[in-house]
Amino acid sequence: MSKAHRGTGIRDQVRSGRGTCPVCKRSGIKLLYEVEAGEKKVMICKQCKTALSHGKHKEALAAL
Repeated sequence: MSKAHRGTGIRDQVRSGRGTCPVCKRSGIKLLYEVEAGEKKVMICKQCKTALSHGKHKEALAAL
């Protein structure tokens, strides 16, 4: 089976959803997950979202 529809949600975004993660400061990584940091919403990478769900990076997110 073909995989023609894989990634269709990010194809129309600017630079295909890539940027710099505000938590881990990696550049050129896909920012797919929206998280509330205080009153504003920020987009973070998959690795930071997983770390947040495991209880890590909370102080880095609070500093934003």
